[in-house]
Amino acid sequence: MRSAPPSRFRLALKDLKDGIGSIYVWPTLGWLEIKQRYRRSMLGPFWLTISTGLMLAFMGPLYGKMFGQPVAGYFSYLAISFVVWILVSGLIIDSCTAFIQAEGYIKQTKLPLTVHVMRTVWKNFLIFAHNVVIVVLVLVFVQPRIDWHLLLVPLAVLTIVVNGIWSGILLGLICARFRDIPPIVSSLVQVAFFLTPVFWTPSMLGRHQWAADLNPLFHFMEIVRRPLMGQDPSLLSWGVVLAITVSGFALMLVLFQRFRARIAYWV
Repeated sequence: MRSAPPSRFRLALKDLKDGIGSIYVWPTLGWLEIKQRYRRSMLGPFWLTISTGLMLAFMGPLYGKMFGQPVAGYFSYLAISFVVWILVSGLIIDSCTAFIQAEGYIKQTKLPLTVHVMRTVWKNFLIFAHNVVIVVLVLVFVQPRIDWHLLLVPLAVLTIVVNGIWSGILLGLICARFRDIPPIVSSLVQVAFFLTPVFWTPSMLGRHQWAADLNPLFHFMEIVRRPLMGQDPSLLSWGVVLAITVSGFALMLVLFQRFRARIAYWV
């Protein structure tokens, strides 16, 4: 007697497990994508660090004076915020094309679909790792309070990266089906940059600081930024981020198990 075929949910879980476990595939693909972008360049991926550093070098003193903030403290705030924002926004925008850009692999090789999402996540993490050099240099200059809260920084970064997995699968399959979604998401991320405390602080809102708490991206910034600034971690921000993580994976699994088999036809 034949056994029943595996359910769509079990196939989706297997794809997720096998994709994340393919540690010899997606790190190589992610690194090759960055190398391809800077091929024949003497400094290679470190142009990412240089371009970000130059932007911060001009923005820091300028916006610090405009907002009436102490230049040293504001510069460290801006550097941390901007580097974390590049990671968060990169994960969101690249999620939209995670499957579209992998069309050749999907149609020609038998790989878990999650591999292509992990490639995107790894690529953005490598970009973040290059930009972290800027944060380290700024913190050496500013010398914030050093305590156990700094141990939360790797956990916070890992949490953001993990959220990139469910958003990559969810946005990846939606954008593979509806090709108008990627430019819409890109435009929304640009608007969110100005609505999220990146180059401005929540205290500038005065009695309307509560408005910053309504922005989920703000909380992803806070779980990394506060420990690096020598401030106590925000339980509210961690609670919001964990709630988004759980609900995001739940929604992703619902849609992924239903439409996983169609992605190859959509791309």
